[in-house]
Amino acid sequence: MTGRVLMIAYHFPPLAGSSGIQRTLRFARDLPAFGWQPVVLTAHPRAYARCSADQLADIPAQIEVIRAPAWDTSRHLAIAGRYPGWLARPDRWASWWWGAVPAGLRALRRGGIDAIWSTYPIASAHRIGATLARLSGLPWIADFRDPMVQPGYPADARIRDAFTRIEGRAMARARFVTLTTAGAGTDYQGRYPERAEAVRVIENGYDEASFAELSAAPATPLNPGYRTLLHSGVVYPSERDPRALFAALAQLVTADGMPPLRVRLRAAVHESLLRRLAREHGVEPLLELLPPLPYREALAEMVRADGLLVLQAANCNQQVPAKLYEYLRAGRPILALTDPAGDTAGVVAAAGLDTIAPLDDSAAIMALLRRFLAAPQALPLPANNAVVRASRHERGRELAGLLDRCRA
Repeated sequence: MTGRVLMIAYHFPPLAGSSGIQRTLRFARDLPAFGWQPVVLTAHPRAYARCSADQLADIPAQIEVIRAPAWDTSRHLAIAGRYPGWLARPDRWASWWWGAVPAGLRALRRGGIDAIWSTYPIASAHRIGATLARLSGLPWIADFRDPMVQPGYPADARIRDAFTRIEGRAMARARFVTLTTAGAGTDYQGRYPERAEAVRVIENGYDEASFAELSAAPATPLNPGYRTLLHSGVVYPSERDPRALFAALAQLVTADGMPPLRVRLRAAVHESLLRRLAREHGVEPLLELLPPLPYREALAEMVRADGLLVLQAANCNQQVPAKLYEYLRAGRPILALTDPAGDTAGVVAAAGLDTIAPLDDSAAIMALLRRFLAAPQALPLPANNAVVRASRHERGRELAGLLDRCRA
């Protein structure tokens, strides 16, 4: 017996430069193997600041994709760069609700939809999911990924109030609420004990098919003659604070001289901050700041790196960078600069790796860098069983199990 699920997601091709695309895209591709046919309700591409066609071919031909009208308040509804705050609550794509609800209702009225799934971090997606679930009576799974509301987040009190209302509605009405880390799941069970049974953890993962398409030929080094340590993705000033890393690099240079090292930050976004830190610490020769790559080229770069760098601050202990799962599959040494008590360190340790140093401890980071420079080939690699468990296909199996329970 085959079921059909309406999947509400802002992050979907042709949006460029977001790892969030992979969660919905791979669920949509893998669910049919477990008896569920997706219908994807997403935003019109005009809502995206940047588009790329490189993952459009990954959308299976048999999947219906509905692109509902949506606008980015800051780009489309502003006058001289200013706009009323209510137009951007709960987020800048609040207008998506007005286009997606009628489009979703038309899809539901055609019949055959058995469940609704919506995914954050665009809060409007859960607002759409709640409305369609209420109007249709269908079971709804709210995929939070990361916690929506935390102390001091969102920083704007009015947006935080909007998030709180959306979160409360999801916790009250959704059949299941899914998060990507064990810590976040425990937190939500504690905050909503009456709905503890509804909280489930479905981690992020990697796409085996995308890695299988990479060349099987031996990978040439990214920087011959140097050890290249790659961080692929945004370097947030707070959540992935790089200051102690730059301090550690400076200490390394002072103690040992300029090492044969290149720290490659790919698609870091906050480049002016990173250049300033490198200049202040005297480590500019060690730094490479490079623009985003298409998805598969980014994977190929991971496979060629001498080491892969994770940055995750203690204020994100209940989050795990989605890129970490692709790092696991890339089969390269991983240097995790993160709180040893957090969920990111938990995933790294569960894969059999001990290459962890606190993100705010420059001495520990320097010691880890020395270990990497001395013999990267001697560093542990992710255990095979941990890699297999982290595949997107297995995550699709977990979601299908929840959908089966919804239909039952």
